[in-house]
Amino acid sequence: MYYDSIAFLCFFLPVLLILEALVKRTRGKNLLLLIAGLLFYSFGSFHALLLLLLSAVVNWGLGLLAMREKKAAVPLAVLLNIGILAVYRYSDVWFPVLSEAGVSLPAAALVMPAGLSFFTFKGISYVADVSRRKEAGSRRFTDVLFYLSFFPQIMAGPLERFEAFRSQLAVREKTAARTACGLRRFILGLAKKLIFAGEAGAVANVAFSAGTALDARIAWLGAVAYCLQLYFDFSGYSDMAVGLGEALGFHSPENFHYPYAAASITDFWRRWHISLSSWFRDYVYIPLGGNRRGKWRTAANKFVVFALCGLWHGAGFTFLIWGMWHGLLSALESLRILDVQRWRKNLVGRVFSHVYLMLAVCLGFVMFRAESAAEGLRMLTSMFTGFSFTAEGDLLLYGICGSYTILILAVAAVLSLPVLPALQKRLALLPKRVQGVVEGGSWLASLCLLILCFAALASEGFSPFIYAQF
Repeated sequence: MYYDSIAFLCFFLPVLLILEALVKRTRGKNLLLLIAGLLFYSFGSFHALLLLLLSAVVNWGLGLLAMREKKAAVPLAVLLNIGILAVYRYSDVWFPVLSEAGVSLPAAALVMPAGLSFFTFKGISYVADVSRRKEAGSRRFTDVLFYLSFFPQIMAGPLERFEAFRSQLAVREKTAARTACGLRRFILGLAKKLIFAGEAGAVANVAFSAGTALDARIAWLGAVAYCLQLYFDFSGYSDMAVGLGEALGFHSPENFHYPYAAASITDFWRRWHISLSSWFRDYVYIPLGGNRRGKWRTAANKFVVFALCGLWHGAGFTFLIWGMWHGLLSALESLRILDVQRWRKNLVGRVFSHVYLMLAVCLGFVMFRAESAAEGLRMLTSMFTGFSFTAEGDLLLYGICGSYTILILAVAAVLSLPVLPALQKRLALLPKRVQGVVEGGSWLASLCLLILCFAALASEGFSPFIYAQF
């Protein structure tokens, strides 16, 4: 089940909100939400649910070992969690070997459950934190299971630490106003996914499968459209996750902060998938030595972390190239070979640094999206050399560049930059009466967006979140 499915929007969520409101005690609410999380995840497959329960048992048990100061707890947590993840992530590598050996496995055992890497990463962080401080863990299995199965976060994060989550289990503030604001945030995320990411994704799909019609125009359009699709799909999911948490009285960490307004790769990763960046920083980069062993070691550590991040995204060579590309640029920035801070001392330099960032990100996402390294290289080559236009290319471009599509892509490009925060600052300077009118208008706009989302869902059908596969 996904947030943008009819089953969730029309049945699961309304029923859950009603039941949660009827239950008065916090402990009862926690039990209800725990059951709801397991039920929500079981809609994927019963096999996936069993894997989640196994992960909870293993990490809870290793947490108990860590509380007893057993040094093997953390290595075991890394080995078991990453081992389970690798089995599914790299099934294309080992499954043919087993098939040749005459070993057959059921189909369900080969399908990677949605969100697997997110709850395995949460499991590693749980055991690692407990090994540092006993108070960071819990002896109650249900607490750990609730943490891993909390349904607003289970599919694609944000990756929240157990301590921050547990602090809200006993006492949390839940008001009608907070619930309403959370649902408004949820609708905004739904609109990002269905309206903006959906339209951008349709353009990107056509461009990346253009075949002999591919030229520079189509390649650049596809690359830009995929950048917008990926951002609005994933930030839309994050908005929905944070909004659902708020509606239920939970605070979830923010996961995006206008990454396309960044000025460097380093700045980009402070804004893009913030919780994953923090996870790799705390549990990989710092243990490797961080920036404590000289600039060259710092650069090497960054490169390794980004390469691992690429491997985390998938077994394909394209993901490794994407990770190494970001790792290389991040390392060059830390060595001041790419001296972004010096560039930004004047207006021309600030513009140049932003152009550099967007070009670097766009080229990297082309390889990230490509089915193979050869296809990615072909797309990149066309972006810079494909200036031989054909009638076939003209026809394809005309087919995907309708007025509605251009409007949606243009609005998406504007909204991917911090325009709304700037407007909110201006609004704060206006009289209270005007602010009240605008606030009322925002609720009406949310209702209109919800109607448009249902229309988009009815016309375009269901498409899963991109990051759910990771």
